[in-house]
Amino acid sequence: MRKKQVVSCLMAGALLFGTQQVWAATANYNDSSLTGGAEAWNSYVQGWNGLANDFTYVSLTPGAAATELNFAWYNEGTTGTPTVYFGTDSQNLTEYTGTSNTVEASLTQGRQFCYNYVTVTGLQPNTTYYYSVNKSGVITPVETYRTGSFDNVNILYFGDPQIGASKGQPQGEGMLSEDAGAANTAARNDGFAWDRTLDIALAQNPNINFAISAGDQVNNTGKAKEEEYAAYLSASALKSLPVATTIGNHDSLNPDYSYHFNNPNPTQMGKTQAGGDYYYNYGPGLFIVLNTNNYNVAEHEETIKQAVNAYPNVTWRVVTIHQDIYGSGLDHSDTDGMILRTQLTPVFDRYDIDVVLQGHDHTYSRSKILYGDGQTHNNYEFRLNEAGDDYDWDNAYNAQTGEKIPLYPAEGDAAGAEALGRFTQDNHCYTIESAGGTTVTDPQGTLYMTANSASGSKYYELINTQQDYIANRSQNWLPSYSVINMTSRDFSITTYQITDSGSVETIDNTFTIHKTAGRA
Repeated sequence: MRKKQVVSCLMAGALLFGTQQVWAATANYNDSSLTGGAEAWNSYVQGWNGLANDFTYVSLTPGAAATELNFAWYNEGTTGTPTVYFGTDSQNLTEYTGTSNTVEASLTQGRQFCYNYVTVTGLQPNTTYYYSVNKSGVITPVETYRTGSFDNVNILYFGDPQIGASKGQPQGEGMLSEDAGAANTAARNDGFAWDRTLDIALAQNPNINFAISAGDQVNNTGKAKEEEYAAYLSASALKSLPVATTIGNHDSLNPDYSYHFNNPNPTQMGKTQAGGDYYYNYGPGLFIVLNTNNYNVAEHEETIKQAVNAYPNVTWRVVTIHQDIYGSGLDHSDTDGMILRTQLTPVFDRYDIDVVLQGHDHTYSRSKILYGDGQTHNNYEFRLNEAGDDYDWDNAYNAQTGEKIPLYPAEGDAAGAEALGRFTQDNHCYTIESAGGTTVTDPQGTLYMTANSASGSKYYELINTQQDYIANRSQNWLPSYSVINMTSRDFSITTYQITDSGSVETIDNTFTIHKTAGRA
């Protein structure tokens, strides 16, 4: 069961503040006290204080290749030599060491921590491994990790867990809080829902190789939020599931993201405080992850060029970004979602990108196969607010002229409305290659997917009229995830939602891209 709330003037996702129209999340969210079972919820609540104050959960990340696995975790105290014990014999594990650096104490309530990176190598397909780590001088209990096939790869893809985004929503007799530490009851609500989603998804799909997150792991932009990361990383499934995370706008303005995730092949391009672009190879796929909170597209192109040069012969080139340049959500699709469209689309065309995985929109959509229109368009960007702790979501800027474009012009602002009209028209920069069907063969263009919220912490309305570039879309106010199957010839994706009772429902037909040959 989900709760719906009408807050003051909040109506159908639109909030009127004076004469300024600001789109906000709908009142739909998942109330964890009413889903997942009372026993499980009560147990989570009882353990929340300890969970919220434990900043040392281990995160697994795909390595640079399928034969590698990356680890990251916090130790309390000063830096040392981090160690992972890893191997196929749980009684005789091999030591792997890595690097350690200091965590900014302002992010951890004044407590001293260091963050640790370790990479293990030599992994084989379809093999069971065991591991433990040295955490603050204590060897953790042994956990199990199993590789899958390196040729027939299954990937869990999801959007915006955004732990803590349910802040201000009702629960019981009160409202969910975003206060720090254990007082962050919004993080408690969303952490439970996130844990539930992963458990259900993996129960339905036990042969997942790794997961892809399209960004916004946590919610508090530009603020200390270790309890949100604790809720995210404590999910039991993540002990054996590597996740290739993307830097979302809510992750981007603090370095804590970079502390928690040991991303492979990190570059110096596309950087914000959270880090920059990275890439990795897994079986027949090259995966390129761009930090699109940085609007320097030339740097993103350099990352793509490096990745393609490093892995030129893979069948599939997949890009993950947070901002959905082709989506269908009311809050973002026709506003900030278009900021990078005119610049990224031709780059994806030049480097023959097959699929772009997106988040940000808290709705689900699948595009038609698209490529650019071959025309030159303007370059747009977002800028930080005056405080520097969040983005100015109300205005886009022409990067060449500096023109300020109000995305929600006030009533009677003719100049603002005209500028918005020019911006919207300029972003009509795509060509539709395929208009329907569930299978395409050797397409020229790119498929764009937008994932809904994996935790149900926040949802947006769909845009009133489905755009011509969208093939299918959905908003049922339920947590969702997609499963990708990738072979040397086929890339298929199927999307599901999880009902209040915990059952799984398909919300889109399986869509398949088929290639008759590899790359030359």
